[in-house]
Amino acid sequence: MYNILVVDDDKEIVSAIEIYLKKEGYNIIKAYDGLQALDKLKENEIHLIILDIMMPKKDGLETLEEIRKKDAIPVILLSAKSEDYDKIEGLNQGADDYITKPFNPMELIARVNSAIRRYIKLGSIPKKDDSKIYKSGGLIVNDDTKTVTVDGKEVKLTATEFNILKFLLKNKGKVYSIPQIYENVWNEEGYGAENIIAVHIRHIREKIEINPKEPRYLKVIWGIGYKVENL
Repeated sequence: MYNILVVDDDKEIVSAIEIYLKKEGYNIIKAYDGLQALDKLKENEIHLIILDIMMPKKDGLETLEEIRKKDAIPVILLSAKSEDYDKIEGLNQGADDYITKPFNPMELIARVNSAIRRYIKLGSIPKKDDSKIYKSGGLIVNDDTKTVTVDGKEVKLTATEFNILKFLLKNKGKVYSIPQIYENVWNEEGYGAENIIAVHIRHIREKIEINPKEPRYLKVIWGIGYKVENL
């Protein structure tokens, strides 16, 4: 059973999310501000965090910053429609996805299931004959050890960043649109995924490129999408 930490100062929202996700077989751990969330994270094995942005004591973005110092656990932000800037800032700080309140329960469940699948797949130990290494120049993604190296130096990616880069490197030289990337990594239709993909791509570039503004590996094809060069 996977443990999901739900953090929101609105107890009714937390209770509603608990009802939806318990039906899917998840175990829910609850917190009502950022400080409680960090304590729960220390006390429990957590597989996914649903994190509200606007909270007392320690808001969601501050909490996310603390989480990302130590952990790559997937984080889905909860935000009001008026918090578009905060959503982008959250993605910049390492959030994997966001859901806007009020949310559709089926969308919530789909996003959670998708994030859990990506995280567990990243952390799993593949069979020996499933070991695969993808390369382009000095960029190497090892899908066996779940590591990324550039010119022999390991770089740390989140689960989502790893899966985006692996998908593009596995298909190096091919250009994929934002919806295609989203559909292949998230396993769901990529409507309105522009901000999510753009921010993750920027993070990947900052980690794998010597000069992110003039990338060697991860290129944008304006008006079409992205590709990893076949070097």
